[in-house]
Amino acid sequence: MLNATDLKNGAVFKEDNQIFQVVNYEHIKMGRGSGTIKVKVRNLKTGSTTEKSFITGARVQEANVEKKKAQFLYRDGETFNFMDPTSFEQFPLSDSVVGEQAKFLKDGLEVTLIVSEGEGLGLELPNSLVYEISDTGPGERGNTVSNVFKDATLDNGLIIKVPMFAKIGEKIKVDTRTGQYVERVK
Repeated sequence: MLNATDLKNGAVFKEDNQIFQVVNYEHIKMGRGSGTIKVKVRNLKTGSTTEKSFITGARVQEANVEKKKAQFLYRDGETFNFMDPTSFEQFPLSDSVVGEQAKFLKDGLEVTLIVSEGEGLGLELPNSLVYEISDTGPGERGNTVSNVFKDATLDNGLIIKVPMFAKIGEKIKVDTRTGQYVERVK
């Protein structure tokens, strides 16, 4: 059993025969009485997100999952295929399970798969990834007071906002939690 205060971002627990992964953790303490823990969780089997509340002393059942290093191979319709680089075992994940993380995937990308009983339930991306800019507009100067951004298409098809100085062919770092530009990579 896990204490509800241990449900930090990325933690996995089981409730009503469903396996959940914590997306966002918030501990709220009012003046008197016990605190409340609010977590936004994603159901690893269906991909749906919901919010749950627990009192500070509550306990939840620990899920029997393991995390494996895997490599993204390809997308086949609504299925994403990953492979364990040591055992060459393949794990297909449905589009609903991968969800918003699909836009960050590119061939050969190393990820962490969440596996339970031989079935892939979800994936964890690194906090930031490096991409190459394949298309962007010109970096024109004008009457600017603060940072000005323009659209750029990356080598995996993702479109994000980058600073005006970014050029085609440059490598940039993107935060996978927010989907925003972080910095140029030399």
